[in-house]
Amino acid sequence: MVDYAVKVRVNPDRTSGVDLSNIKMSMNPFCEIAVEEAVRLKESKAATEVIAMSIGPKGCGETLRTALAMGCDRAVHVQTDLRGDYMELQPLATAKLFAKVVEAEGPDLVLMGKQGIDSDAGQTGGMLAGLLGWPAVTFAAKVETKDGGLIVERETDSGTETVGVLKLPAVVTCDLRLNEPRYATLPNIMKAKKKKVDVLVAEEMGIDLNPRNEVLEVYEPPPRKEGVMVETVDEMLDKLRNEANVIQ
Repeated sequence: MVDYAVKVRVNPDRTSGVDLSNIKMSMNPFCEIAVEEAVRLKESKAATEVIAMSIGPKGCGETLRTALAMGCDRAVHVQTDLRGDYMELQPLATAKLFAKVVEAEGPDLVLMGKQGIDSDAGQTGGMLAGLLGWPAVTFAAKVETKDGGLIVERETDSGTETVGVLKLPAVVTCDLRLNEPRYATLPNIMKAKKKKVDVLVAEEMGIDLNPRNEVLEVYEPPPRKEGVMVETVDEMLDKLRNEANVIQ
């Protein structure tokens, strides 16, 4: 997806989303946290193999190589040219593609980002768990292994709550406070080039990829008005009350 530091531009037609030409792409930050957590579980001997997965065009191969350089053992690339920013490839289709691969690979745990920073839907993890019939914990801020399962501390609007023991297999979506992803070192980047990447074609997996919702228009927010300088607190309060109408 588009790198988080890039300032995107909306296409002039206002119907085809943001302009992706000559734009730097990178791993979704929440998914990067999920990769880091999976690698840490392997390093602690709680996992034996880590498989990275991505859905998207050929360029996603570079993102998968980054995951392999971080410590994943192999990768699965589901290729499609459908855009994943809610324009074409939407959460339900994404979850069904994930479920197909999960059923073939048979993992005990699926770690994924809590949401993509392009669509911000935050739905794929829950949908995947529902399709698989697995338990799910969302917005994980801490993950520990215990008694063959997991204890997960998760973010809520009013603090955190602890869920456990979560029996496996399960789906866990990862939030920002879970960890700080490592940088891929040059030796590991070189080693990643030799690791296996299985390539599947989304359109050949027997799944309905048609979007359920139609994006009618995409447009940039209006420019912010210039601020004004005030001399006193009383003058500021007067403007907020009588001009901006934001306080009573």
